[in-house]
Parts: sequence; structure tokens; C-alpha cells
Amino acid sequence: MAGRYRRALVKLSGEALMGPRSFGIDPVTVRNLADQVARAVQEGIEVAVVVGGGNFWRGATVAETGMDRATADYAGMLATVMNALAFQDALEKLGVVVRTQTALAMSSVAEPYIRRRAIRHLEKQRVVIFAAGTGNPYMTTDTAAALRAIETEAQALLMAKNGVDGVYDADPAKVPTATRFDHLTYLEAIQRRLQVMDSTALSLCMENHLPIIVFDMNAPDGVYHALRGDAVGTIVSAEAGIEPVRVL
Repeated sequence: MAGRYRRALVKLSGEALMGPRSFGIDPVTVRNLADQVARAVQEGIEVAVVVGGGNFWRGATVAETGMDRATADYAGMLATVMNALAFQDALEKLGVVVRTQTALAMSSVAEPYIRRRAIRHLEKQRVVIFAAGTGNPYMTTDTAAALRAIETEAQALLMAKNGVDGVYDADPAKVPTATRFDHLTYLEAIQRRLQVMDSTALSLCMENHLPIIVFDMNAPDGVYHALRGDAVGTIVSAEAGIEPVRVL
């Protein structure tokens, strides 16, 4: 197998699917991301994907206007399903076999999430897209990505960022002198409150020794290189300077 990971999970935010648009889905961007995933699958890498829904709906933000938070979060889960179906369609047009699984029952459009079935799909070189987060309000899709990666025994969680090529000690958009980390420990990321992912997701990864790779999805073939285990972005692991475990 050409790729260095046997199995990896990619977290795509809803905003990642917008491309240059201010709302919704950009077909060109989705096709480009699908093409990169398809190439990785052709090299024998087992790929799982978790999608967010922020391009359509952000539950926490809507809740600030007075809407019940749990209701707002459930609406956000539906937004992730729309993104999952769009990404599924783009992959299938490239000849990739895809299964979408949702944490909320939607039997007309997707399978329910069943861990053993998801693993079997991955073993058969099918891309599995996990939608509807964890199925619980107050939980982010970052937490869903960490949970699904651990459950499906992925070797790494690949956090695709929109225009940011790793983890910095300050916001690079506001602080021109911000420094990017090549390696970080989980504890360093938590203690320094760095914007890797939400604290629940980060704690899950730390407790289960799941390496996190934070990279820029807008870099040329960024998702493809991340799936191959090439040197991209910032590695967050148990010990700084230690590469995550990979299968050759």
C-alpha cells in the first residue's frame, strides 16, 4: 500500500465545503475534496469522514438569539446530513463506494450508525461518512470526529482547517508574528488553550492516545497528503516530537 496510514478519519467543517461562497455548498470545492479522498482510497487507505454543518446552521450561535439550545443543536445535526449526502454524491461520481451513517435515524437516506458495520465497510475499502454528530445536543462535530475515530480504530484524526496550516501560539490572522508548532502534546494544547478542537474532543484523543494532525485543506492536495501521512501541519500527540503510529 502506498499510503502510510491503514485507516484515518478526516474531519471536514461545514465551512470547508463553502469554498469562496458565504453560505451553502460550493460544487467545485466538494469535487476537489472528493477527488483527493478518492485518490487516497485507490492507494489502499481506509477513509472515514465526519462533516460539520456550519455552512448551513450553527446551533450554539442560533441559541444565543433565544432558541432552545437542544432544538438548535438537533437542527444543526440535520445540516451535517445535507453536507454528508453532497459529499457522498461527489465521491460516487468518481467511482468510490460510499456509505453514509447517521447518529439520528434517517433510514430513507442513510444507514444508522453501527460501529461493527462501519468497520466492515472500511475493511471493504468503502468510504464511510458519519453525519449528525454524536446524535446528542451540546456535543460538537469535533467530539463526534474524535469519538468515531476511536470507535473505528483509526490511526489518526485529520483536522482539515480552512486556510490555517496548523496550530499557532496566537491567531495568525491577528498576530503576524504568531509561531506555528510542528509538534504539541495534548496537555500543552489544553493548558495553553490553543485552538486545536474543543476540550471534550481533545480530552478524548488524549485518553485514547489518538494522534491529531491539524492541516490546511486549501493547500495543494492537502487532504490527500494528510491521508498519506505526509509531513503537513501540526501533530498533536502524547509526546512532542514523536510521530504518530503509522502502518507502512
